[in-house]
Amino acid sequence: MLTMDDIVRDGHPALRKVAEEVSMPPSQEDKAILQSLMEYVINSQNPEIVQKYGLRPGIGLAAPQINVSKRMIAVHLTDEKDNLISYALFNPKIISHSVERSYLTAGEGCLSVDETIPGYVPRYARVTVRGIDLEGQEVKLRLKGLPAIVFQHEIDHLNGIMFYDHINKQDPFADLPNAVPVEK
Repeated sequence: MLTMDDIVRDGHPALRKVAEEVSMPPSQEDKAILQSLMEYVINSQNPEIVQKYGLRPGIGLAAPQINVSKRMIAVHLTDEKDNLISYALFNPKIISHSVERSYLTAGEGCLSVDETIPGYVPRYARVTVRGIDLEGQEVKLRLKGLPAIVFQHEIDHLNGIMFYDHINKQDPFADLPNAVPVEK
C-alpha cells in the first residue's frame, strides 16, 4: 500500500520529466503500479484509513508523483451530480477541449506540494480524454467541471508541469475572462 512516504515532493526531478508511454499490453508491474495509484486515492478519502496511515486526502495521483516516469494516472471523485468518476488509465491523452476556460475558486493543491500556493489555475472547461484502463479497454471520457480540472492536473504531471506553473505570477487572482468558476 502506498503511503505519503512514497509520494515525491516538489523539487524532485521526476516531477519535471516528461513521462514515457506505457507499452501495450501493460506488464504486470505496470498494472500493479497503476492499481496502487488508484488504491492510494480511494484509501486517502476514507477517514479511518487516513487516520491510521497518516495519508493526505487526494482525488488524483500520477505515476511521476511516486517517482515512476510513466504515463499512468488514477482519479477518484464525484461530480456535481454526485456521479462517481473513478478511472485508472494508462497513456491518458486530452484529444479535444473547449475554448471556454474554468478554474477552481479555491485554487488547486497537490499531494507533491506541501504548502498552499494561492491563485487561479486556468484550465479548459470541458475536455475529452482517451486512455486504456486496467482491463486493457480503451476509455473515452467527456468531462466538465471538477473532473475535467482533475484530469488536466494529473495529465500535466505526465508532461512535467505543476499546477502553479499556470498561475499568473504578477496577479494570482487576476480575473480570467470568459472562465467559469468551479466550486470544489
